[in-house]
Amino acid sequence: MQDFFDPQWGSATLGVRAAEPRTANREHSAALSLTSSYVFESAAQAAAVFSGAEPGYIYSRFTNPTTEAFEKRLAAMEGGASCVATASGMAAVLTLCLSLLRQGDHIVSSRGLFGSTISLFNNVLSRFGIGVSYVDQTDLAAWEQAIQANTRLLFAETPTNPLVEIADIAALADIAHRHGALLCVDNCFLTPVLQQPLRLGADFVIHSATKYLDGQGRCIGGAIVGDAERVGKDVFGFMRTAGPCLSPFNAWVFLKGLETLSVRMKAHCENAHGLAEWLSEQASVRRVFYPGLASHPQHELARRQQSGFGGVLAFEVEGGREAAWRVIDATRLISITANLGDTRTTITHPATTTHARISAEARAAAGIDEGLLRIAVGLEDLKDLTADLARSLHL
Repeated sequence: MQDFFDPQWGSATLGVRAAEPRTANREHSAALSLTSSYVFESAAQAAAVFSGAEPGYIYSRFTNPTTEAFEKRLAAMEGGASCVATASGMAAVLTLCLSLLRQGDHIVSSRGLFGSTISLFNNVLSRFGIGVSYVDQTDLAAWEQAIQANTRLLFAETPTNPLVEIADIAALADIAHRHGALLCVDNCFLTPVLQQPLRLGADFVIHSATKYLDGQGRCIGGAIVGDAERVGKDVFGFMRTAGPCLSPFNAWVFLKGLETLSVRMKAHCENAHGLAEWLSEQASVRRVFYPGLASHPQHELARRQQSGFGGVLAFEVEGGREAAWRVIDATRLISITANLGDTRTTITHPATTTHARISAEARAAAGIDEGLLRIAVGLEDLKDLTADLARSLHL
């Protein structure tokens, strides 16, 4: 593997050139290593590799050249020392929590999380005696007040799903560290091209690689990025033993996705900003949620800590669920699916899809109205997207 890269390179260069998995065949495009195990020259060499005395690959559950290349490249782009790839984004969240936390520990989390993350915290971690308190993402005083003597982790998505609220990462890192806790930031919506939480003080970055890192809706995967000790040893050790690993084929797809991530994210941002402005002018739209709009409550914060506003927006229509479903059903170009980060624009009704498994009270507290729609803006021509939504909104 060609490990040389300059950490001062920009995101676009790192996405193309960092950690190229080149073999003795000297291939220019990234090699794919499809094997479950590896052979040794002797019993002594096998013993040395298994003991860690000699570097080498052992078993693709935890050592594979293609997976390692994806991990090293993503870590370089995020400014981290180590990365562990997992089978999905949710596997990344679970792996981090079970690597760091134990019975009796406590998490403080934004209430504006992806619905599956809330379900994981409430219904899975609770069975292991790990508690969680939810706070308003933007209320720093509430974060501090929720911290208990046993709080070990602060967890935030920024922007949130689906209301794209922005967390002050540097301020949350300061709160966490003053109380002896750690901060994890889900960077799925922005990717390291638009935001680098580790450079703002976060301890861990979580990714659902399924989204923008892939970019074409092909594979499932996740990743945890952080330091060499907690991620490189503790998280890796859990993944090695428990086995929530990423397949080498999916790692290869994500590795290729990173090569175009920078140019794709810029195009997503441009389209999303244009669509948000257009939606703001429609009479049947009550409110648009997009950090790039001056009307967004955290617009200035987003400008400071991000290099772009992302490709996801949400908007509310008058008439509740019936009106929202009518808008969705009238689309012809936009895909009706809850996934995001694709080249194709997608639309979903969060209250009955991504956040359907949490209580109505929790949805209301998170601001997820029955008239709310979320759009992950793809790479189509903006005029075609507005024409598709104009048909829906003007019925």
